[in-house]
Amino acid sequence: MAASSNSFPPDMTGFKRGDWLMELRRLGEERGFAEPLGRKHAGICVEEGDTLLVSFETMPGIEALSPTRTPFGFDMVAQRGWSNLAVLSHGDTWFRDPKVYEFFDQLQDDGFFDEFDNVVFYGAGPCGYAAAAYSVAAPGARVLMLQPQATLDPRVTEWDDRFSEHRRMDFTSRYGYAPDMLDAAQRAYVLYDPYEHLDAMHSALFGRPNVTRYRLPFMGGALQSDLMMLDVLPSILAGVAEDTLEPVQFAQLLRARREHPPYLRKLLARLDGQDRPQLAHMLCKNVVSRMNAPRFRRRLTQLEAQAEQGKD
Repeated sequence: MAASSNSFPPDMTGFKRGDWLMELRRLGEERGFAEPLGRKHAGICVEEGDTLLVSFETMPGIEALSPTRTPFGFDMVAQRGWSNLAVLSHGDTWFRDPKVYEFFDQLQDDGFFDEFDNVVFYGAGPCGYAAAAYSVAAPGARVLMLQPQATLDPRVTEWDDRFSEHRRMDFTSRYGYAPDMLDAAQRAYVLYDPYEHLDAMHSALFGRPNVTRYRLPFMGGALQSDLMMLDVLPSILAGVAEDTLEPVQFAQLLRARREHPPYLRKLLARLDGQDRPQLAHMLCKNVVSRMNAPRFRRRLTQLEAQAEQGKD
């Protein structure tokens, strides 16, 4: 079974994992290059335009999020005419592997990044860590990280108990502490939900003069999937590449949350938890005026009944 060459990205949903990897490699060799990086990682490059997106992605994440079962970076090739170097992992490895170190060393030595007008590193969670860590190989690059970890070194982040089984991984050698690796970046951006406390604590470690931190309250702990659902991630990346992602533009893009039920539900739960019925009433009234939202309609009825009882 071969992927169609008539459209990009091709639909690769019908491949078994081994065949899928072989087809990705064939596609990379056809349009750029492909390189295995040990047993757990691979690099697939599609060369197209003068802006290069270096995207760090996990294979399970691609399978869960992509309707075509292709790296997210391929979407930027199709939509924006960018080039994409997709660095893939078989799982959450934080890309801590000497083969990956050597790969980026070689790209730097070869002057690969110098071939592009703009270079953007991108990743979410463990992949966000990698985007920051390896951006040092391309001085002057831009970096976008969604709820990244700064390190799993327990001497620094012993308070994060989510990844205790990974604490023996080496985060002290080359490309180790992600915030320090951003010193050579032109600009970097960290997106996080301040109510996800561990994510917020990691984001604080990225405090650097060239780092902008944007808060996304009530968006939760799966920012990448939510931003993809809202179809704003490509525009955010474009703003990063063009140095135009200022607070006003970012706020305008995130107005799409007003139509996003998961965000609205989290916001309502927060207002109810703080016992703020007037604000909850305003929210429910606004939502039911714009969209079909049975949960908000029921809550609006309850709030109005409670208000009437209060008057009596």
